[in-house]
Amino acid sequence: MDVTPATSPTSTATTDPSLKQLSGNFSTFLTLLTTQLKNQDPTSPMDSNAFTQQLVMYSQVEQQINTNTNLKSLISQGTSNAAAMTTGYLGKKVSIVNGSAPLIGGNANWTYNLSGPAVTSQIAITDANGKTVYTTAGETGAGNHSFAWNGKDNGGNQLSDGGYKLTVTATNAAGGLVDSNVASAATVTQIDMTGEVPRLIIGSMEIDLADIAAIAN
Repeated sequence: MDVTPATSPTSTATTDPSLKQLSGNFSTFLTLLTTQLKNQDPTSPMDSNAFTQQLVMYSQVEQQINTNTNLKSLISQGTSNAAAMTTGYLGKKVSIVNGSAPLIGGNANWTYNLSGPAVTSQIAITDANGKTVYTTAGETGAGNHSFAWNGKDNGGNQLSDGGYKLTVTATNAAGGLVDSNVASAATVTQIDMTGEVPRLIIGSMEIDLADIAAIAN
């Protein structure tokens, strides 16, 4: 069981290029303002409103940059907390409700539920690219059913391990669709923390935390 480490967050408070540029521009502004004040015509002094507005503008921009920096820091902390919580899934058996299941060693298993009796039922399995690799007739009775797949396509070719998705299309006697739900169960072997949000790895399949309905020891 492994955890793929996330890239260490870099502090933005001291390295934000926007804040550095603003500081440089502000220093230049103060230099120019001081020069103007020294060389102004005593009989016609410059209007103080102009540079006062400039000062206010610089202050507002600086506050906005600081706000953005603080938001980045909060997001980074939230990601770290989520990563720490996700490690609790390691070695646990989870229920996956997006229709996906890992094919491991030529074996994948699903359960599906039909909300009512059907006249016809068709099972389709697609790979990670959305390509249909296997189809067969499914059960037509209302309730829960299980389906085991050996990882071979309709031509008898053994497919590689990875994530595959099962969908069920069933119709009733009136020609309407029968609602179906598909789930699978598998054990989490790794956590991928290299992205913006942690993802669970099961075999060679990655899934989002939102796709988990239950977790067991």
